Amino acid sequence: MTVPQLSTLARRRRRASGFTLIEILLVIVIILLLAGALVVFVLPQQKGAERNTTRLMLQQVGNALDTYRLNLGHYPNEQEGGLDALLKKPSFENERLGEKWQGPYLKPGTTLDDPWNNKIRYELADLATQGEKTGALPYKLFSVGPDGQPDTDDDVKLASDEPNSGSTGTQN
Repeated sequence: MTVPQLSTLARRRRRASGFTLIEILLVIVIILLLAGALVVFVLPQQKGAERNTTRLMLQQVGNALDTYRLNLGHYPNEQEGGLDALLKKPSFENERLGEKWQGPYLKPGTTLDDPWNNKIRYELADLATQGEKTGALPYKLFSVGPDGQPDTDDDVKLASDEPNSGSTGTQN
């Protein structure tokens, strides 16, 4: 082979070694299809994960409330700060009660917000109306869910008012 033939052959190889525009566009379309499929399958999982996270948080707060009751003999009320009594020591009129507080009952830095940035709701139940419900907790602990409105279908609650559900079950 002569030198001019070698240089022509080398130029042909250089042109043939690159990608064509159609090949590049095809790769971009495939990547976009994969990204679209990922979004379609991941977003519903995120919603379920937020609800599961909220259920776990409610169970953790419920356990802390039970520990508080074991130490002090009652669940925290509004005068003691409600759920905040689990994180910082309330001021008690009775010094002996203050000595029984052995908190914090939740890990330091724990926020009492759900994944939708709503406060966890805690309400002590009226003991007069509680008498006929066996197995029901003496408090309501719930999240208002993504819509931020109480008493809607998307609320996440700790324990059900139904007698067969047990005291640590959850309900949507």
